[in-house]
Amino acid sequence: MEENGIRINKFLSEAGVCSRREADRQVELGNITIDGKVAETGARVLPGQTVLFQGKKVLKEEEMILIAFHKPVGIVCTVEKREKNNVIDYINYPKRIYPVGRLDKDSEGLILMTNNGEMMDKILRSANGHEKEYIVTVNKEIDDSFIKAMSGGIYLAELDRTTKPCKVTALGKKTFRIILTQGLNRQIRRMCSTQGREVVQLKRIRIMNILLGDLKPGEYRNVTEAEYQQLKEQLYDSAK
Repeated sequence: MEENGIRINKFLSEAGVCSRREADRQVELGNITIDGKVAETGARVLPGQTVLFQGKKVLKEEEMILIAFHKPVGIVCTVEKREKNNVIDYINYPKRIYPVGRLDKDSEGLILMTNNGEMMDKILRSANGHEKEYIVTVNKEIDDSFIKAMSGGIYLAELDRTTKPCKVTALGKKTFRIILTQGLNRQIRRMCSTQGREVVQLKRIRIMNILLGDLKPGEYRNVTEAEYQQLKEQLYDSAK
């Protein structure tokens, strides 16, 4: 640790507690203390100081952990213990890990879990344009106009944002594949709503080069060394 300390969000990220963004949120919620005092945004951790997260001492994990988890419907992608359906309690992994990004409660599919905050922060940055792939079923039949609208970019009034162009392919009368390079809140559901459709089922099947494969809901596996090396190469290219 640097002599003048490191910012609390970086400290928590490197310790595998959560991403920097989530760390900032946890600081705002008052869940972090440094030597017994509630941490403030931008606080620095000095050598020898004790950091507690939700009352538990934070220790840096040297082992690199990266697993692929099939999140079931109903589980919430949060480290917040006050959420009874939080993903941390559900998966009950023996070491401290946290989810990379989010997959809303009503959706299922692939989410990465890790203790490596620095690498995962790169995946979360939408500016890097990393692909995430989904299979979606809606309540009404889709047509060419639906595919064209979804792939071309849609203005979402609630967020005051226009989605980036993306790849959309029809798979059936009510089912399609969509590949996004951004992650707005409930993006696919909001996009479908503008086209008069309601999402019935949403499953994420890929994050970059990591595939959900045949994992059943609630199951997880270690990311292979080959997958990890390819992931690092893609992150290195995006950083450049």
